This record gives sequence, structure tokens and C-alpha cells, in this order.
Amino acid sequence: MGSLFDVTGKTALVTGGATGIGAMITEGLVRAGCRVFIASRKADVLVPFAERMNEIVPGAVVSVKADLSSEEGTENLVQAIRQETDHVDILINNSGASWGADFDDFPRSGWDKVLGLNVTALADLTRAMMPLLERRASSDTPSRVINLGSIMGTRATPSVTNSVGAYSYTVSKGAVHHLTRLFSNELAPRHVTVNAIAPGPFPSRMMAFATDEQEKREALAKNIPLGRIGEADDVVGTVIWLCSRAGAYITGAIIPLDGGMSASS
Repeated sequence: MGSLFDVTGKTALVTGGATGIGAMITEGLVRAGCRVFIASRKADVLVPFAERMNEIVPGAVVSVKADLSSEEGTENLVQAIRQETDHVDILINNSGASWGADFDDFPRSGWDKVLGLNVTALADLTRAMMPLLERRASSDTPSRVINLGSIMGTRATPSVTNSVGAYSYTVSKGAVHHLTRLFSNELAPRHVTVNAIAPGPFPSRMMAFATDEQEKREALAKNIPLGRIGEADDVVGTVIWLCSRAGAYITGAIIPLDGGMSASS
């Protein structure tokens, strides 16, 4: 059974891999035996996190400063990775942005920024990474693309709390889910699977307003059927499953990682 979930020796890219859910995934892949490239535009966060990961497994993490909001930034990231390796087995599209405001005050810039990073940049990076993803892919051992969606992309509500509306974020995550299905059909003949994880509340910078204090976490947990917010093992286990032999026949799936929220009324 051990070999069924083994990802030892695989090479991964995790965008936004130094904070929040991205950091959880990075550490999980490192501890599972992967070499991991992490990308972020914030070097002050990126470099210290990479150093901590390399204390766990020396040389396991390579950090690349990259701004995926532009075509040039995306291409620079891909070129930096090509200088280090001729293949990537796993692409985790985790980078994202949000914007919160009341409906009457929601600005156009809140749509442009969020959709540009959460949807356009994700699609463009996946396209640009295909030569590396195809390098070692086969029908028995496909390369994997995992997109980070959200429970908010599955519900017609602008927030999982009573805070201001994240209108562009919810729409962007719905688009990520649909893009996942489109790309799964497009890339299957090229031996690349494409799936999405749709998390509910997890501790992260984006969710800090609702999870940074015990009282807030407990109030949020009351709306979750399993009675708690997500933890690192929850998302790491899902990623390992999708990236191992156990997940090789899954593509086009939107995995609800939300403690039952998407199945409740």
C-alpha cells in the first residue's frame, strides 16, 4: 500500500507556496520526498520559508520571486525553473487574490485584479508549463495539475462569514472550477490530469479576519458540519492522493475540502 501513495522523487511547482494553504502543501510535499519550486512576489516571505523547509530536507526547496499578474512575470518564472530542471511532475496553481467591499462600493479594479491573477494567470502559467509537464508524463504516470478553487466558487453567496462581499473572488473561483474541467479534457491526451481542490475555511492570511482568534474560529466552526476549520493534514493528504498512483485515474474533479459545508444547506 505504501507505493500507492508514494510521490518520492517527483518535482513540483507551488505558486504562492510560502503562505497559507500553499505553505501547507509545500511542507507536505517536502516531507513526502519531493523537490519543490515555490513562487511568490514577496521575497521577504518566500526566502525565509524556503530556508526553513531546507532545514527539514536540505536542497528540497528552490524559491523563485515571480509576479504572475503579468505575462512577463509568468514567462520569467518558467525560464527560471527551466534553468534548474528539464521536467516538472506536479503544478499546484495556488496563488490568488481577494477583494472585499459592499456591493454599492465594489470597484472595477476589484474585478480586474482578482480575475487577472486567479483566472488569467492560472491559465497562462498552465499553458507555459506544458513542455515541462509533458517531459516525463505517460499514460501510467501522468503529470498532475491541481488548481486551488474554493467553496465560495460553488455557492451563490459572496462570503462564508458575515463580512463584506468578495464578489470577484467567488466568481473567479467558479471560473477556476470550470477551467479545471475544460483543461482536464484538453490535456488528458497529453498525459496530464487536471483537478481542483475547493477548500472551506483554513487558517491563512486571506482568512485571518475570521480565523486569527480562537473565539472567531469557534464561531466559524459552528457553521461547518464536521465542527472545525481545515488543518494542514487535510489539504496535504488530498494533494498526496491526487499526485500519487492512487490518483492517476482522476481528472476533471472538483474535490470539496470543506468539512461538509458544500453538502449542507
